[in-house]
Amino acid sequence: MFELLKNLRGKEKKNIFCCFILVIGQIYFDLRLPDYMTELTKLINSTGTTQEIFKVGIRMLGCAIISAALAIICGYLSAKAASGFSFSLREKLFYHIMDLSKGEVQKFSVASLITRTTNDVTQIQMLISMGLQMLIKAPIMAIWAIIKILNKSWQLSIVTACFVVALVVCLVLIMGSCIPRFRLVQKITDKINRIARENLNGINVVHAFNAEDYQNRKFNEASKEMMTLQMKNQKLFALMQPMMSLGMNGLSLTIYWLGSALLNNIAAADTAQRLALFSDILVFSTYATYIVMSFMMLAMIFMFLPQAQVSAERINEVLDCTPTIISGNCAESKEKGTVEFQNVSFCYPDAAENELDNINFKINQGETLAIIGATGSGKTTLVNLIARFYDATEGKVLIDGINIKDYDLNTLYDKLSYIPQKAILFSGSIKDNIFFGESNNTWNDNCLNETIKIAQAKEFVDKYSDGYDHHIAQMGRNVSGGQKQRLSIARAIARKPEILIFDDSFSALDYKTDALLRESLDTELKDVTKVIVAQRISTIRHADKIIVLDQGKMVGYGTHQQLMKDCTVYKQIATSQLSVSELA
Repeated sequence: MFELLKNLRGKEKKNIFCCFILVIGQIYFDLRLPDYMTELTKLINSTGTTQEIFKVGIRMLGCAIISAALAIICGYLSAKAASGFSFSLREKLFYHIMDLSKGEVQKFSVASLITRTTNDVTQIQMLISMGLQMLIKAPIMAIWAIIKILNKSWQLSIVTACFVVALVVCLVLIMGSCIPRFRLVQKITDKINRIARENLNGINVVHAFNAEDYQNRKFNEASKEMMTLQMKNQKLFALMQPMMSLGMNGLSLTIYWLGSALLNNIAAADTAQRLALFSDILVFSTYATYIVMSFMMLAMIFMFLPQAQVSAERINEVLDCTPTIISGNCAESKEKGTVEFQNVSFCYPDAAENELDNINFKINQGETLAIIGATGSGKTTLVNLIARFYDATEGKVLIDGINIKDYDLNTLYDKLSYIPQKAILFSGSIKDNIFFGESNNTWNDNCLNETIKIAQAKEFVDKYSDGYDHHIAQMGRNVSGGQKQRLSIARAIARKPEILIFDDSFSALDYKTDALLRESLDTELKDVTKVIVAQRISTIRHADKIIVLDQGKMVGYGTHQQLMKDCTVYKQIATSQLSVSELA
């Protein structure tokens, strides 16, 4: 928790400091009331005038009003501090997640990262907003009140101390039982989030397979698990309020009972001593009540603190995760559009075997490299290494003759454009999606028209009455799979990169559109190096070089004609898709 508080900005620190000062003032005026009560008791018992009693009453009323005003101002400032802190923390957390590599995101899981960015930050915001004032006020008030009563009566001080120790022990026992459960609650929240996201993303599959009841059972199991844990926590928390009320009322009753016994031990004739003791008992009772109230405030804080503490630990886990993909310093290169692998091997974290083994090849500017192989052979992993979503375990990946680890990341991604296997579009217009991110290329209407034409998307974009301003729903849900792929390809081309990476990005296209798109790429983007992962022989047969992967190893490398002669795996794939005459 204290590590996260380092993220407080200057404004929040000032607000918290002001809260601290205001709370001290509030406590001062609250603790002046018992002193005035003593003075009032003495005036009433010593036949003080009505005017004198009225003046004391006005002072008490003034203290109460000033204390209330300070509490309102402090509440406003603590709310501002909490909202400002949560904003800066959520911003820092989100920016840090954006710097994490693909492997690090998968380590936490997307569902968990969403929960940590939203629910966990909210838990800390609630603690600061609702607990800051009490967190400052409770210990100061308790210590101040204890100091005030120390010289009053040692018998009453012992009674108060016993009650305080008993309350502290009860609080510690309850907190010790609840904190481990709160860790589980946050993990189950991640689980519920994951199940809900899976269900909503795959709602069509759920309906098509009549799996509503199955999904409902999965969700109910997680929900019941959450409910069981929360019920146990809330039952323990439910003991706090009656326990504190019992402690406060029991302490007052004990003080009055013990005080009456002490009064009876004083001779009736000694009026001055009896009056002094009576005043001390009233003041002691009030101060003792303030002490117990302080512990009641701490108990309320402890209802938020365990959850906030667990949330803080989960947020720190993400913030403490050091990104493995670190930007280099290189911003220039002598070559252009070349890609080279030198003895590259790669193993996923915690995997037993390499996903790729000893990959070697080089392609020059304007050439087309195709990658083909069975499912799970490592095709996507290979292009992920080119895009530096992962770093090679062994060997070097060179772009334009320079190790990609040495590149400044902005420079590297200005050279590359990546079209993922699953086309991703964002909520906004077609134009917004194509002119996405940052680029060294000048973006204008001519660039937009040219890009759309090359990607073979003009045919369906022109049908929209609003053209390039047509709205695209989140994840591109209002366009077909083929349309999403063409818009994704257009987005990559618009950056005018040196290297285009297609990770099975033609799979949703019909054969005619596939052929037209490849022809357009060859004609319009002659100087652009193209790396294509594909399953269709027809898509890659005209590539300058073809890599054939099998279980992470290169079992073939060459042109289509060479591989048909020398590579059994490639020949099997080709003959399974095309007839002998088509291959000829």
